[in-house]
Amino acid sequence: MKTNSPRRHLVQLIATFMTNPHVSNFTDGTIHKGKSKSFCSPGLNCYSCPAAGAACPIGALQSVENGNKYHISYYVMGFLLITGAFLGRFVCGFLCPFGFFQDLLYKIRVKKRRIPVKLDKALRYLKYVILAVFVFALPIAISNEFGIGEPFFCKYICPAGTIEAGIPLLIKNESLRAMMGILFDWKMILLIITVILSTMIYRPFCKYICPLGAIYSFFNRFSVLQMEVDRGACINCMKCEIHCDMQVKVLDNINSAECIRCGKCRSICPTSAINWTVGGKVILKSNENSRQRA
Repeated sequence: MKTNSPRRHLVQLIATFMTNPHVSNFTDGTIHKGKSKSFCSPGLNCYSCPAAGAACPIGALQSVENGNKYHISYYVMGFLLITGAFLGRFVCGFLCPFGFFQDLLYKIRVKKRRIPVKLDKALRYLKYVILAVFVFALPIAISNEFGIGEPFFCKYICPAGTIEAGIPLLIKNESLRAMMGILFDWKMILLIITVILSTMIYRPFCKYICPLGAIYSFFNRFSVLQMEVDRGACINCMKCEIHCDMQVKVLDNINSAECIRCGKCRSICPTSAINWTVGGKVILKSNENSRQRA
């Protein structure tokens, strides 16, 4: 079965390097602190990653959301609002480095599993709980005199920060290794669990944990970029739903909050019935050659 995966992975690779241009910093274990760190990347990418050229929107949001003296809190919210309004969870499917990491892990040849439907539906709400509690409630409730909130999600949960920043910085900095404790052990356990699950279950972190995906999901149904099903061309073969790794009911709700807009459904549709739209106008029709792949 041919899909759009090679082209999408190329876009993901380019996006990862654009988000992390300072690769040489891995060799000396330093963090880039230039002016670009005043801006956010669209995807989940740790501020403390040695190669990172921008801030993580979730980390930035936690740090400043309770600071009335700081205009940056409005910037972060505005950035997420504009990005979500234009792209929705397209960011998750094409621009997020940690999403790309999970995609690569899923290519490892082990037995793949799908979470039972009822359990899957229940677990989908977990990312919204994490967003509400760890990204908003706790940082707002617990902050210092300058209005800087404790980044609870980054500090206690985020596996992206562990693999992108924690491990590389510990390898290169002996002083940091001396400070290792139970918190790092906890974060390593979460990372190992995420890695193992990602080889068997498609993007478990994105589906059930990621607060950034939760934010973008609110915009999926009305973002400028959309996907649509041409009902006249659709033959109800259900291939789109059978092969959807995010388990979206494509025919009922193709712009579901759970859709990361990877485009897999579009590339396998035998009648070219699934298209990209911008502002309601079709901009990219399915490959007509897909008709021959039915």
